Amino acid sequence: MNTSLSGGQLGRAEVTTDSRTGAIQVALQFDSEGKDLFKDITERNVGKPVAIFLDGTPISIPVVQQAIGDGRAVITGNFDLAEARLLSQRLNAGALPVPIELVSQQSVGATLGAVSLKQSLYAGVVGLILVMIFMILYYRLPGLISVLTLSLYAVLTLAIFKWVGVTLTLAGIAGLILSVGMAVDANVLIFERLKEELREGKSLRTAVEEGFLRAWSSIKDGNVSTLITCALLLFFGSSFVKGFAITLALGVLVSLFTAVTVTRIILRFIVPWFKDNKAAWLFLGTKNK
Repeated sequence: MNTSLSGGQLGRAEVTTDSRTGAIQVALQFDSEGKDLFKDITERNVGKPVAIFLDGTPISIPVVQQAIGDGRAVITGNFDLAEARLLSQRLNAGALPVPIELVSQQSVGATLGAVSLKQSLYAGVVGLILVMIFMILYYRLPGLISVLTLSLYAVLTLAIFKWVGVTLTLAGIAGLILSVGMAVDANVLIFERLKEELREGKSLRTAVEEGFLRAWSSIKDGNVSTLITCALLLFFGSSFVKGFAITLALGVLVSLFTAVTVTRIILRFIVPWFKDNKAAWLFLGTKNK
């Protein structure tokens, strides 16, 4: 017996599990029109098998257990997860209003992607080296410390990527390079606050502690807002965008550790080696004009 119920009245089909037995099943939900049609079909066919067709081929033949009037039903059986997913995909495919047709296709060679990836990595390394040179020339001894922490940042970040299994795509490299900028920005904020404290006549030890305290608020706000953005991109973005969000978030977390914690430890360690009146020029760096 043919019916007027079609995939057009199916809202969605999804894989679920029975709350009591844990058995895998496929849940169906019909729209308002499909709800009435499905109710009529189940009322007249209790205890009988009802076939579901896709493109003229039966894909499931469940037996009606009872009349269903709320537009919600489940298809049970000896499904494994793969079979249930396949059935739900076929049911959802039948709900499409028009057939899918291939309009055009384009293939991009693997060589092009490999070249782009290599060039991006090269640009990132060159950029990191230039940043290190600038930090040393502009901030002197603190700049040298930032070079050490940036090197540690690079090693730790790549180690975490290897451990977690992050694949470096073009978007991922962009996120990694941006996180380097976040790490440098944190160092710049700390060193500028340190210079301000020294110019106010404070001792080197006091200037280091006050510099970190004054810079922490800005560093925290900037990194937290970046992590929130990464979380939104991770949950709502496409797979391409997710690669960017993952590498940026991991890089930001590592940069917080290296730029704040490691830099502070090193500065606290070397400060006792210098006398304030003779070593201030090593920490003041280049004067702003």
